[in-house]
Amino acid sequence: MFVIKYRKIFYSISIILTIASFASLMIWGLKLGIDFRGGALIDIAYEVGARPSVSVITTGLAAIDPAVSVRLSGENDLVIRMKDLDQTQKAVVMSVLSMDGAASTTVKAFDSIGPVLGAEALRKAYISIILVILGIVLFITFAFRKVSEPVSSWKYGLTAVVALVHDVIIPVGVFSVLGHFAGYEIDTLFVTAILVVLGFSVHDTIVVFDRVRENLKNSGTLKPFSEIVGESISQTFVRSINTSMTTLLALVILYIFGGSTTAHFSLVLIIGIAVGTYSSIFIGSPLLVTLQMWSKKGR
Repeated sequence: MFVIKYRKIFYSISIILTIASFASLMIWGLKLGIDFRGGALIDIAYEVGARPSVSVITTGLAAIDPAVSVRLSGENDLVIRMKDLDQTQKAVVMSVLSMDGAASTTVKAFDSIGPVLGAEALRKAYISIILVILGIVLFITFAFRKVSEPVSSWKYGLTAVVALVHDVIIPVGVFSVLGHFAGYEIDTLFVTAILVVLGFSVHDTIVVFDRVRENLKNSGTLKPFSEIVGESISQTFVRSINTSMTTLLALVILYIFGGSTTAHFSLVLIIGIAVGTYSSIFIGSPLLVTLQMWSKKGR
């Protein structure tokens, strides 16, 4: 199949994207939301036609927090992210938002998270992602423990790790760029989306690996390993693409019509699932062939 024949091209594409993502993280890092750095999140609704401009609100709140973020939400809402507030500052903020009482407002949400809780949430987010990746690798190694030739079971786990890191780092890199240029922040929903991407990606990868295992059992040594992997990819290709496309279609609709609350969440899933589908077809399985060739040369 062309995937195996031109695997070096697909490797190159992934390497470029991965390096670019790492570079973005090293240069700009990630813009942490209040879930991780602490602060206040205010969602306020105005009467139709009464919502003030973003610049007016930003200027009014800059005296309390120069780094305040004010965004439009829907037709009549504003979403404000700023540092943690005491009671006096909260009263000043509400006065600015209501234009000193001239605008009728409804506070839909006013959440406050301290910096200690934010740091704890960030630590747990890292631990969650690491534990999920470790658990997936151990599961794959166990599930393919009876496969020893021509590729050992632990190599299936190794290729899964490479694919999973690839599937995580690229969405994170994209959000690093978006955070720098568009102010996109990461929060607990972002971490949730990454965990979903990991699950979706490993599902696709295991489907192909399982077909490789079955074809090895049926063909034995009658066919080259590269041919068996190519056939396995061909047999699962349409299924993987159809599954991903239907999921992506639902996510695109959610991103467009779901509002600001779920926009970033759905965007992470769109990027992650697209990248995960690519890696399961064009990276994970071809890597088995590459590892087998390296092992053969070593012998």
